[in-house]
This record gives sequence, C-alpha cells and structure tokens, in this order.
Amino acid sequence: MLNADQVHSLGFPRAVAALRGALAAGLDPEREPSRVPIDTGTGEILVMPSADHKTAGVKLVTIAPGNPARGLPRVHGVYVLFDAETLVPRAVLDGAALTALRTPAVSALGVDLVAPPGAHRLVVFGTGPQARGHIEALRETRPIDSVRVVGRDPARTAAFADSVGASAAGAEAVADADLVVCCTTARQPLFPGSLLAPEAVVVAVGSHEPDAREVDAATVRRGGVLVESRAAALREAGDVIQALDAGVIDAGALVTYADLVQNSTAARPRLIKTVGMGWEDLVIATAVVEAAA
Repeated sequence: MLNADQVHSLGFPRAVAALRGALAAGLDPEREPSRVPIDTGTGEILVMPSADHKTAGVKLVTIAPGNPARGLPRVHGVYVLFDAETLVPRAVLDGAALTALRTPAVSALGVDLVAPPGAHRLVVFGTGPQARGHIEALRETRPIDSVRVVGRDPARTAAFADSVGASAAGAEAVADADLVVCCTTARQPLFPGSLLAPEAVVVAVGSHEPDAREVDAATVRRGGVLVESRAAALREAGDVIQALDAGVIDAGALVTYADLVQNSTAARPRLIKTVGMGWEDLVIATAVVEAAA
C-alpha cells in the first residue's frame, strides 16, 4: 500500500523520464482501451485500465463537482498494479496522488518536446492541485523565473500565488507569456487566442469531455496540436473536437507524443491538449513501485 507521500516521492523528473522511455521503447497509445465513465448522479467514476509486457493496472478515480463546497477534494481514487504474467497484485497506490503526479509530468514532457529552451515566463489558470503541480513540474523543465496565476476568486488566487512564489494576474497576462497552462473546470475559453505571442506554447489539461474546452479556435488554429493519442483526442478533447467541427483544423493537424519522442515528424505544435490516459498511470505507477522496492 503506497500512500500519497510515497507516490509523490518519485518526483517529476523521474516521472517524465519514465513516460519518455516507454514511448521511445515503442508503447503505442493508439492501442489503449478507452476510459469508461460511470455517471453516479453526484459525479462520475472513471475506470482506466492498461497493460504492457511487465505490469497491468487499473485506476478508479472519482470526480465529485460538489465536493469543494463540502471542504473535500474534487478528485479521489485508487490504483491497483498487477504483475503482467501472473496477474498477482503488486501494489495499491493513492489514485489522486498518482493523478496529481501523472498529469503535470505528461505536460512537462510535452513542453520539453515543443517549447523553446529559453521559455521562462509562465501563466497558469487555476489554483488547485493541478495548478500547483504544473508550476513545480515546469520549473524543473524550463528556466521559469516568472509565474503569474489567474483565478476566479481574488483572495484565493492571491493566497495561492503567494504559496508558490508567484503573482496574481488577469487573463491579459497571456500576451507576454512563453508558456500558458490551463488547469481549470472551465467549459468555455479562458482567454482570446489572438493575445498569444507567436512562439507561446499553451497546455490545456482541465477537461476530458467533448462539450467542454479551455481554449478558443484561434488558439487551436495557430500551430497544430500535440495529443496523447489521436483516438483519445477525437473521443474526449473538446478543445480539439469543437475546432474540428467548426472547420478550424483537420485531423491531420494532430501530432502525438509518440511521433515526437520517436522522431517521426519535425512538427512542433504550439498547443498541447491532454485528457489523461491509462498507459500514463501504468507507466508512472510502475516507476513508483519499483523505486519503493
């Protein structure tokens, strides 16, 4: 049984290295089983299975939108890891902690693949665990020396910004950002894409539903989209699906992490859109358990 502290002890650099290594070794995210959502009436349970030659696993994660008003985290979960050959259980991990490690690590890998080496000005939308994790992960990926936080509640935003060594800002801050990260529950665009600098890289991680998006058509149109897998993006990434439906881009504009890690394209998209996939949890959970052994 590995608790949240034990999961987080892996650290972002080792989590990023594990993801990169798995893709470089030939892992194919397009072959992954789909996430299974179960509507409970008060939220949803997401069932996320995956398997490779070494381990198999499943994450059960719950999303309860009403929990913050109760003083409870919005996301809870557990992860069960099995030996692939015998299917004997190897470990049970804190699923919320795994998600909090995995999602920023996936984003950090994407940023490392496409963002200019000197990118140093970061704007983050959101004040929750994912915003905190992304700030930490990207500080270990690029020479970040300016962090500005955009949130809905001024007092909470100021307190959060102070806690991470950042400053509070408005959406217009994206105009001179090198990196913009969206970690929110927003269902409509957070800022006009026309404000972005030409080389700015945008990361959107907050939604996994076709009718929700954090960025507008201008942001999607400006330089291609990096996704975990084309199939997953076309099922779940509202930012991508709505742009495709509007004729803003076509499916050929989607570049995958595997494409870049395996050097099969020279493209360097300016939008990174992730929805979270089971293979990412499996790879990082395996790394956590092996590091703890």
